Amino acid sequence: MDYEQFLIFAGVGLLAQLVDGALGMAYGLVSNSILLALGLPPALASATVHTAEVFTTGVSGASHAWFGNVRWKLFWQLAIPGAIGGILGATFLANVPGEAIRPFVNAYLLILGVMVLLRAFGKRLIRHQVQHSGVLGFFAGLLDAIGGGGWGPLATSTLIARGGGVRSTIGSVNAAEFVVTVCISTTLVWHIGIGHWSIVLGLLTGGVIAAPFAAWLVRHLPERTVMAAVGSLIVLISLGQLVRTLP
Repeated sequence: MDYEQFLIFAGVGLLAQLVDGALGMAYGLVSNSILLALGLPPALASATVHTAEVFTTGVSGASHAWFGNVRWKLFWQLAIPGAIGGILGATFLANVPGEAIRPFVNAYLLILGVMVLLRAFGKRLIRHQVQHSGVLGFFAGLLDAIGGGGWGPLATSTLIARGGGVRSTIGSVNAAEFVVTVCISTTLVWHIGIGHWSIVLGLLTGGVIAAPFAAWLVRHLPERTVMAAVGSLIVLISLGQLVRTLP
C-alpha cells in the first residue's frame, strides 16, 4: 500500500465526512470534487468514491431504519428508479473517454455548488410537494453516478424543499442511497475495476475517524455557515478545473 497516498485520502475522507455529518449530505460531492482536482479520471474518481460509500451508506441506512426514520413507500419509490439511473449513468461514464467527460462533470458539480450556496442564503429553489418521487430518484441516481456525488443534494433538498418531512425524508433518502451506491459501484468496478485500494481505504478511514467530530459539528456550528463554506469550496474547485480545461 502507498502510505503517503493513504494518508492524503484519509484527510479527504475526514473532510468529506465532517461536511456530510454536519449537513446530512455531500460526502460524495466533496470527495469527488477533490479527487478530480487531484487528477483522477472521472470514472475512476466516481468508482473510488462509491466503493467507499457502500460501507458508509450501509451503516447510515441501517441506523435510520433502526430508529424508525425510513418511510418504506418513499424508500422503494426512490431506490428502484435510482438504481436503474445509477447503472445507466455508471455504464455511460465507464465508456466515455475521461478527458471528454471531465468538463461536463465539473460543470455539474459547479451547479450543485451554487445550489448549496443558494440554500445557505435561505433561497427555496422549489416550492411544491413532489408528485413523482420515482422520476426524481432516477435522475438523482443517473447524475450521482456521472458526477461521483449528488444523490443527497438533489434528492434530499428537493423533497424537503417541496414539503416533505425532514426526519422521514433524510432517513428514506439515506436508506435508498445504499441500494443506489451498491449498483453504481458494482457497475463501475465491473467495467473499469478498482486499482486504487489505498484511496478507498483512506476515504473510509478518514470517514470513520471524523464521524464523532461530525456529530459535534451538528450541535455547535450553524448549518448555514457550513453550507456556505461547502458551497464555496465546491464552486472554487469546479471553476478552477473548468478554467484548466479551456483551450
